This record gives sequence, structure tokens and C-alpha cells, in this order.
Amino acid sequence: MIKINLLPIRAVKKKETAKQEISIFFLCLVGTLLICGALFYQLYMKINATRNDIVKSEADLAQLKTTIGEIEKIKSLEADVQKKLDILNQLRKGKTGPVHRLSTLGDITPEKLWLTKYEEKADSVSISGVALSEDLIETFLNNMKGSEDFTEGELLVSEQLIQAGLKAKRFDINSKLKTARKMEPPQLPVKK
Repeated sequence: MIKINLLPIRAVKKKETAKQEISIFFLCLVGTLLICGALFYQLYMKINATRNDIVKSEADLAQLKTTIGEIEKIKSLEADVQKKLDILNQLRKGKTGPVHRLSTLGDITPEKLWLTKYEEKADSVSISGVALSEDLIETFLNNMKGSEDFTEGELLVSEQLIQAGLKAKRFDINSKLKTARKMEPPQLPVKK
């Protein structure tokens, strides 16, 4: 019987199998490292993009803070302007108040009628005076009703008196003031 020694072939096969296993191991190791490297690179790029977004957002936030500061300055300036406009409106009301009404009274008072008292309370006026005739008092009342400042003139007292040798009529009148047209301050445009 012939004996064949198969040991060297088995040893060669074992060596080849071991080489194949080692090469497969290194290929798997390299593949795993490549996949891990690709994942790391992808995560690194996302982190960089997020950091860039944060830096950009911080810059935008700083710019918005300066814009908000400017808006606050504008609002304070607007409030100052509004205060000044309110003061101007008060001055206009004062200007068109009693001074304007006394000027109107001077214009509507007929000759030979003299005013001796003018008293203003809230929206009513009390006027006293002396005239040479009742017709002058009636003309004065009609002029008051037709004026832009007075309304509802009512004769309270009309009595005769002798002054400097002349017969005259003393009178007392109550009247209401017409409501003055309110002067609205100009509206400032609102920025959106």
C-alpha cells in the first residue's frame, strides 16, 4: 500500500486560508476606517456649518440690538416732539381764547355802547355795559349771536340811568361761548 503524505498540502492550504483571512480582516478594517472617516467628515462639516450659523446669528443679533437702540432714540425724540406739539397747542388755545374773544367784542360793539364788565367762567360769559338806547343793546345782542365766539346772548337786566345829564340804559347780558375748534397736532408717520 502506498502512503501519500498529505500534510504538506494541508499546511499550504492552511497558509493560504490564513493569508486570505488576514487580507479579508485588513480589507474589513480599511472599509470600516473609511466609513468611520466619511461619517466623521460629514459630522465635522455639520458642526462647522452650525458654528458658522451661530456666528452669523450673533452678528445679526448685534446689528438688531443697535437698530433697536436707534429705534428707542427715535421713540424718545418722537415723545419730545409730541410734548412740544402739545405745548404749542396749549399756546394756540391761549392765543385764541380770551384775547380773541375781546377782539371780537371790540369789533361787534356798536358806537355809543360801552362795556363796563367782562367776566368769563367755563363756557359762559357775563357782560355789563351802558348804551344810549335799547336799540343799541339789541344790535349788540344780534351781533353777539352772529359772531364766531358767542351764542345764546340773553339780556338779564336793562335799566335806565342818568349819567352826565344824559338818559342811558345799563344792561347785563349772559352768553354762552361757542366751542372752539380744536386744533389737532399734526400726526407723525408711524414707521413699521
